[in-house]
Formats: sequence, structure tokens, C-alpha cells
Amino acid sequence: MRDAKSGEGVSRRIVVAGALAAAVAPWPAHAGDDWSGDIALLRRAMETLHPGLYRYATPAQMTAQFDRLAATFCAGPTLGAAFLALARTLSAIRCGHTYPNFHNQAKSTQAALFSGRDKLPFWFGWIGERMIVTDPKDAAGALRAGDEILRINDRSVAAIQRDLLPLVRADGDNTAKRRSLLSVRGDDAWETFDIFYALAIHNGEPDFDLLVRSIRGPGRRVTLSAIDLEQRRAQAPTVDKDGPLWNVREEQGAHVLTMPGWAVYNSKWDWRGFLDRLFEDLAARAAPALIVDLRANEGGLDCGDEIIARLIDAPLQRAAFERRVRYRRAPQDLLPHLSTWDDSFKDWGDAAEPIDDRFYRLIEREGQSRAPIAPKGPRYKGKVIVLVGAVNSSATFQFANLIQSNRLGVLVGEPTGGNQRGINGGGFFFMTLPNSKLEVDVPLIGTFPQRPAPDAGLTPDVLIADVPRDIAVGRDAVMQRALALARG
Repeated sequence: MRDAKSGEGVSRRIVVAGALAAAVAPWPAHAGDDWSGDIALLRRAMETLHPGLYRYATPAQMTAQFDRLAATFCAGPTLGAAFLALARTLSAIRCGHTYPNFHNQAKSTQAALFSGRDKLPFWFGWIGERMIVTDPKDAAGALRAGDEILRINDRSVAAIQRDLLPLVRADGDNTAKRRSLLSVRGDDAWETFDIFYALAIHNGEPDFDLLVRSIRGPGRRVTLSAIDLEQRRAQAPTVDKDGPLWNVREEQGAHVLTMPGWAVYNSKWDWRGFLDRLFEDLAARAAPALIVDLRANEGGLDCGDEIIARLIDAPLQRAAFERRVRYRRAPQDLLPHLSTWDDSFKDWGDAAEPIDDRFYRLIEREGQSRAPIAPKGPRYKGKVIVLVGAVNSSATFQFANLIQSNRLGVLVGEPTGGNQRGINGGGFFFMTLPNSKLEVDVPLIGTFPQRPAPDAGLTPDVLIADVPRDIAVGRDAVMQRALALARG
């Protein structure tokens, strides 16, 4: 998504707090203090600033949520209990950009809550309520890709998932997005499953006793040692943020553009130049097919606009969504608790046009995020196939929506994250609660469709689900289908 004033994009992975503290702080045994003042402040901020607070919940429902949260904060909770209660309440808003952002917590909070030796030593994904090993990592020899984890320390993984889902952010009732966030793939510095499992379920055991079932063979018991944050991060590939972040390869006559992320705003890499050269080359070759793999890409800048610009002959109007904000000027008493990268978010001025007693319409101006996409360079005339999945929920959801709704290409894969009823983002305040010191991301711009829309992500044109057997043999069924479409 882009911010309203500068046109620059933002991602849910905006980092304010900085790197993890070198020393791990002790877990607070009991805060002992009444922190309910935090929730009175949070409630006021949400009711005053958040454009999607009542998109999926009624005022009475959210009042009940905040009342329960205030009772928890009043009782002198541990920091971990406060964090869980806060996550649960914010999840009830059903907004994929509203949560206590792991990246933005104070270093002391990150060290105390997120870095312990309480993490499963392998990578996995979810197929419904089934936990499937995708890469055994530190458990190599004991586990294989495609293995199904049935129980962890005598709790079924289905029950574990059901306990954790209410803590996880997503837009509307998009359970696929919540399950995607509960997967561990090594694509984030802070894994959602690691954090919520440790705080909500793990009892400090040094080992995990697993019941495992392979594709072939009966169930078996496996005991694995827990790993800590440093070991988890050592499993992930090293990425040079100033080097090329995407790659192109030729496979079976098609060009495959892999884009694992669009969070390029802090990179010195010339990504626009990369796309300029790519499409010049595709046009010169009259390349028959381009496959764009976005399955690991949640969003960031609207990099997809640069792709769409090569697929059109005339300016392309974006989907009919209206941008709304809740305020013209942020209340003065909240400002000491709010930070942002753009002070213009504090006062929209005459860009905010009153609609009713609840919303202002954010007026569109040239060069801003809702402006039509203009054609650029030689048009690419080959087939376009976009690989999507539940990870796609911000800028990549919007890109997929434009591709599908304008018939610029074919979507292949699994249903996306995001929501057709609109999402919240575009500009953010980062709110620090004064007593607990916990941080909350507060999105400021809501997009609202101008006609009724389903409470769901996008369904691909060609729907293909993961199956354990494909994972076990390393077969990428989605890519194989895309290559077949490229040839056909």
C-alpha cells in the first residue's frame, strides 16, 4: 500500500524499535501494577482514528472486547499475559494491519518475550488443520519433508491451531491468511507461531515430544530439542537488502519472475531499473509467457504497478474503492503516544472531506496511491500467469485483484489473503502504551468498495491446493500447472 501524501508504499513489517537486544532480559514474574489506563487510551485512539474498527464488528462487540482487555490490564498481568490479551482484542477487529507489531516492540519486550528456547526446530505449513513439515532443518534425520505432525507434547496440532487462530491478525474471516501466518517458513525475523505458541501454550519444556506420521508408514514418536531465536534466524537464508531481491529464469520456454517481497523502500537496489530491463528484453525476444511468482510476498511498495504498466495500452483505473479516514486532525492528547514517518498524517487538512458523522473521504490527487496506472515502455503481449496464495494480503492482494478484474493475466494457486471488502493501511501511527510500553500499529486509511463484496480473499482462476505428497517429493504443483498453461 502507499501513504496518502507522498505516494510511497508501506509494509506491515515497518521496523521502529530496532534490532533485538544482545542480552535476554528475565521474564517478568508479575507486573503487579494497574495498567488499565493503557486500555482507556487505546480505546480512545481506536474509536477516534481507526477507519475499520466497525467494518466487521459492532460498537457493542468492540466495547465488550475493550472491557475484557481493561480488566486483564487492571489485574497486574505479566508482560506476556498482557501481550496475549492485547493481541486477542486487536485480532477481533479483523484487520490485517492492526496488531502489536513484533518488529516495533521495545528491545526489552522483544528480548523478554520472543527470544527464548521454546521454538520447534523445523519449518512447516498448514493444510487445513494438518501441520506438514516443509523442511526438517535442525531436525534432519528425525523428520522428512511431507511428514505430518499429529501431536506436540500430547496436544493435538488441530487443538493448538484452534487456540492460536484468535490471536492472529487477518482481514475479515480470512482463515487461510491466519493459517499462513502460523506457518514457519523462514521469511520473517519474528515468526508468528513461535511467539504465540511460546506465550500461550509452551510450559518451558526443553524438548518437544512429537507424534509424527509419514506419507508411508505408521505413526512414530520423535523427541526434538527446542531452539532459540538465534538458532531460528540461522536457519533463514541471508538476504542482501541492497542487492537484487528478485530473480528471473527461463524454464520450459517461459520466463519466471520470482518476487519474494516488495519491501524495497529501505534498499539501494534499483528495482525499477530491473523491471525496465526485464520488459525491454521480453519485448525484444517476443517472449511467449511470463510467470510472476508472488506466493511468498505479503506486500510493501506497489511494485506491481510497474508490471501492469507494461500490460496496458491506455491508463488503467484502479478498482472502485473509496478511501476514508476517521479524523481530519488527530486529537492533541493522543499525539505524545503516537509516532509515524510522515507528520502530515496528524492533520489531513482539506484533503479530508466530510461524508457523515463518522467518516471523511480522502480526496485523490495526482500522483497519489489511487491514481490510474499509465502505460509504460513497450507493451508485453505474451501470456501473463501470476502465482498467488494466502500470504498475499496487502500490495500483492491489490495487484492480484487488478490482474484478475482487468483480465490482464491468469491467477494460479490458492486463495489469497486480504479481503474484497477492503483493507486498512496506507498510513500508520505507531502507538506506545505508556504503562506496559507495548506498541500497537494503527492503520489510518480504510478502503471501502462502492458495491457489496464478499468477506473473502481472491479465488484464483486456476485453484491448486498443496498436498503432503507433493511436499515430500519436492514437487511444486502450482509452478508445474503454470508452466503447462504457458505452453498451452
